[in-house]
Amino acid sequence: MHETQRQRTRDLLREEGLERALFSHLDSVKWLTGYAPQVQLGGNHFAGGPALVWYEDGHFTLVVLDIDAEHAGAFGDEPDGTLLTYPGYAVEEPVRSPEHIATALGTLTGSASGPIGVEMHSLPAHLYEIVQAAGDPVAIDGRLVPLRMVKSEEEIALLRRNFELSDLGHRVAAVTTRPGLREIDVWTAIHSAINREAGFRVPLGNDCVVGYRDPNNVGGWPKDLEIKGDTALIVDLSTAYGGYWSDSCNVYYATEPTERQIGIHRVIEETLVFAISLIRPGVPCRDVDGKVRAFVEKRGYPVYPHHTGHGVGVSVHEEPRITPYNDTPLEEGMVIMLEPGIYFPGETSCRLEHGLLVTKDGAEVLTSHIDPL
Repeated sequence: MHETQRQRTRDLLREEGLERALFSHLDSVKWLTGYAPQVQLGGNHFAGGPALVWYEDGHFTLVVLDIDAEHAGAFGDEPDGTLLTYPGYAVEEPVRSPEHIATALGTLTGSASGPIGVEMHSLPAHLYEIVQAAGDPVAIDGRLVPLRMVKSEEEIALLRRNFELSDLGHRVAAVTTRPGLREIDVWTAIHSAINREAGFRVPLGNDCVVGYRDPNNVGGWPKDLEIKGDTALIVDLSTAYGGYWSDSCNVYYATEPTERQIGIHRVIEETLVFAISLIRPGVPCRDVDGKVRAFVEKRGYPVYPHHTGHGVGVSVHEEPRITPYNDTPLEEGMVIMLEPGIYFPGETSCRLEHGLLVTKDGAEVLTSHIDPL
C-alpha cells in the first residue's frame, strides 16, 4: 500500500540531500502510509502528539498511539515500513502520552548528525526539541503537496469508492427533502444511510443549507432551519473512506422549483458542462477559473465568491486549486472538483459539483449524483 507515494518521497529527499526526515502533518502521514484515523471527532485525546512518519535510509516508520494502530492497516508488514506504537490511556497511572511519544521518537532519531527534514508547522515543541538534539532541522513543510496532485491507481480506486458513498448520500437527499423537515433532518438521514452502507461510522462534511439563509447561503453545517415549500436546499457532501475524501454538491427542492430557481439552476448546469469541457492536460488552473466565472457573468448573474474547484485526496481540499491566481497546469491523473454556483442571500441559491479524473485527452466524470432539472 502506498509504495508509489513513498518512492516519490525518496526521490524528493534524495534531490534535496536529505537522508532523514520527520513528517507530522496528518495529510502527509496518510499519503505515505495509508493510516486512516477516524477524524469525525478530531484527534484522539489520549495521544501525546500527531501521528508521525520517520524516514531514514529509505525506510519509513509510522509512530501512532497504541489504540490507533488498527487504523494503520498493513503498513507494518510492508518491506519498507515499520509500525511503532506508544501507550496512551492508562488506569494505573496518569496519562503520560506526551512523554511516551517523545521517547518513541528518541529511539528513532538516534545519535547520527546531519540535516533532518522536518514538517515544522504541525510538530509540537516538545517533539521538535527531540529532533533538534539529533541533527540540524531543515523545514520541508509543503514539499509533498505537489507530489500529491497526481494520483496513483490505488488512490483513484479509493476515491471512486468515496464518490460511490457520497452519491448514495445524494440519492437519500433527493427523497428526503420535503416541506416541514429541517436541514438537520435531511443531514441525519444522509449520514445514517452512508454509515449503513459502509458498515462503520464514516466522517461526513460539508454543507446542508436552505436558500433563504441570510447573510450566508453558500455553505455551513445543518441547523434547525425548516425546509419550506419554496426552499432550495444546497447539499454538499464529503465522505472519508480509507484515509481519502470525496466531495460533491447538488441542489434539491422541497416542491416544484420556482421559475427563478429553474433559471438559476439551468445556468449552473450549463456552466458545469462548460467547465468540464475545458479540462485537459496542460491547461492552467487560472484559465479554467477565469473562463467559468466569465460564463456566469455573461448570463447576468453575480459571480460566486469561492474557488471554481480544487483537488481532492487525503484532504477534502488540496492542490491544484482552480482559482484566479493559480498557474499550475492540469496533468493526467489529477482528481479535481468543479463547483460553480449562484447565490442570492436570504432568497435562494444553487451550486452543482462534479468530481473529475483528468485523462490524457479530457476528463472522466467520477460522480453520478446530478440529473438535469
